[in-house]
Amino acid sequence: MTTPSMQDPDALVQERRVRLEQTIGRPLRIPKAADSPLTRERRDYLLGEARELYWNDLEWENVTGEEELDGGPLATLTFPGVLAYVRGLLLTEVQADALAAAEPRPQVVEDLMRFLAGRVIDLGDPASNDDTAPDEAERRELELDLTSALLDQVLMLYHGIPPEEVGPEPPGEAAPPRTG
Repeated sequence: MTTPSMQDPDALVQERRVRLEQTIGRPLRIPKAADSPLTRERRDYLLGEARELYWNDLEWENVTGEEELDGGPLATLTFPGVLAYVRGLLLTEVQADALAAAEPRPQVVEDLMRFLAGRVIDLGDPASNDDTAPDEAERRELELDLTSALLDQVLMLYHGIPPEEVGPEPPGEAAPPRTG
């Protein structure tokens, strides 16, 4: 049986939000966007940069495997570029001597979360894994786990939730069940 979140990135993000809200026991804070408008072209460009960081961080982990600990790799160590970029997109204050004002762009982070949820859905789809070699299947499983955990980390940053408020594992950390 498939749930809507297993087919729709927006539903998966919303499901993770509900779990996060239940975990912390209070409503989630919604970040405010900059007053200056964001054109479609600029928004697409910023999302493209986030996607490029995702693919680069993921490929680096695939090549080196250096972020592995006893329990496997951690999203916070595997995706430092993505997480730093998200922090920058959500930045609301800068130093007094900064050359530019903060221009938070949470709408781009929303787009990124939709992209990550889409990756989780695609990677968890058994139809796309049917004819993969065992080592490829293992790599996809790792990518699914990492991307799912990254989605949770980005959600926590987006809503301003410190990791210690959630505990050792964010509520959606586990990959969603396989459809089929």
